[in-house]
Amino acid sequence: MSHSVELIVNGYVRLNDRDALQALLAHRRELLRQLKSVTGVDPRQAVAQVSQEIAVIEAGLATIAPE
Repeated sequence: MSHSVELIVNGYVRLNDRDALQALLAHRRELLRQLKSVTGVDPRQAVAQVSQEIAVIEAGLATIAPE
């Protein structure tokens, strides 16, 4: 998985920036949706990476108190 996503999520968590994390999560979920609809190539590796990034983002969101 990309270490950069972990660093970004950790930064947003330290800043308590729920909105930024939710925007990042929405972007990754849309990317995952698009990857799953790709035909003609094998997107499994990209799907796995984006899925791992989503898990990291969700874990970060879970550490921020609800608004």
